[in-house]
Amino acid sequence: MIELIPAIDLIDGKCVRLTKGDYDQKTIYNEDPVSQAMEFQSLGFRRLHIVDLDGAKSKHIVNDAVLKAITQATDLIVDFGGGIKSTEDIEKAFLAGAHMVTIGSVAVTEPELFMGWLRKYGAEKIILGADVRNGMVSINGWKEDSSEALLPFLEKYVSAGVRNVLCTEISKDGTLAGPATELYRKVMAQYPHLHLIASGGVSCNADIQKLDENGIPAVVFGKAYYEGKIDIKELC
Repeated sequence: MIELIPAIDLIDGKCVRLTKGDYDQKTIYNEDPVSQAMEFQSLGFRRLHIVDLDGAKSKHIVNDAVLKAITQATDLIVDFGGGIKSTEDIEKAFLAGAHMVTIGSVAVTEPELFMGWLRKYGAEKIILGADVRNGMVSINGWKEDSSEALLPFLEKYVSAGVRNVLCTEISKDGTLAGPATELYRKVMAQYPHLHLIASGGVSCNADIQKLDENGIPAVVFGKAYYEGKIDIKELC
């Protein structure tokens, strides 16, 4: 069964969703992220994906206090990303209770630093963030496109020991237009043992079931849940 991971995206300490990563297309769904996390736990979820959108924009962690409040109030396994650009940031995330951290931009701009973190903290603690637009990896809160194509980017790090990858198709994110299933199938065909987390575009239970049928190990979803478009009881 595919692993189900609800998401909380944070701006100004509130649960929000953007459309295609556009900070000007923001919807606030809950002003209390701790209560939202507790709700997810009460529904039977065991994992939670938290994105510090303020951090991604500012290039350093901003919402670590919210992260700490959530990890203290719940037993959820939390992975945290957004704004982790330095060892100070990654330590701050772990001190606030994150079980794993998602690292994207640094893996593009400072590969030696990323590899150092992979060695220091272990592959079970590091999720490689591969946010994709037009086949190329994007960085810094999706504000910039890099020159890294997705599959060669993954090859570099999977061969170095990365086991967990969060792949967001930016053009799908927050659109409820369906996930980029073919893209994820292509990744899994090349790396069948990878714990790939699909992200972006989930609109209904059928989307999640299709990802499951195609052998995708895990999925992150947010907007579809917040707008009541998926049946949690059927999924859990």
